[in-house]
Amino acid sequence: MKKKNIFAVVTFPGSNCDRDCVKAVQSLGINTESVWHRSTSLEKYSAVILPGGFSYGDYLRAGAIARFSPIVNSVIEYARKGGLVIGICNGFQILVEAGLLPGALLKNNSLKFVCKYVKLICERTNTSFTSACKRELSLPIAHGQGRYYADNNELKKLEDSGGIVFRYASDNENCNGSINNIAGIINDTGNVMGMMPHPERSVTYLSGSIDGRSIFESMINALETKQ
Repeated sequence: MKKKNIFAVVTFPGSNCDRDCVKAVQSLGINTESVWHRSTSLEKYSAVILPGGFSYGDYLRAGAIARFSPIVNSVIEYARKGGLVIGICNGFQILVEAGLLPGALLKNNSLKFVCKYVKLICERTNTSFTSACKRELSLPIAHGQGRYYADNNELKKLEDSGGIVFRYASDNENCNGSINNIAGIINDTGNVMGMMPHPERSVTYLSGSIDGRSIFESMINALETKQ
């Protein structure tokens, strides 16, 4: 008998894309629940989404305070057991601060908040997050601290191991100055991914693109394949 998939969307103080994520996954016919950051149990969930927003107002550093929310220790344990975890924008920042993904997210080169659609290149379609993706995607970004950085050793490791999943399609599309045009990365075991663009804001034609659906469809396909 197939296990019923349920996605968890974690809400931190300051999250503002959590409901968008819930709606996006629900639109694909999957049960989705909001989980408050003070919760500690993720056992019943098939996948975990850390959404965008401004957790704790981005005080100190984006994601730095949220990293110490009770739920994050549970997310770390969940990921270590092989559970699917995706961090979007602020969620990506939290994953980096928690040590689940390498590198850092710095202030945009412009020192301004940027909100617009950008073109991405999907470098890998053999992951649990990208199997349904096209080579080129159009997704919106909305961040002030989205400039991905890693030192030379970490960057080489990412490049050599296939850890880079998404890149901005060109220097012009790279609105934040991320090193090597990096827009999304995955861990060595392939179950934790972080990305700055917002797939949950691109699931209906009313938003101008449905390319974001493919991220969630890929996750659902991966879970169903395991059952």
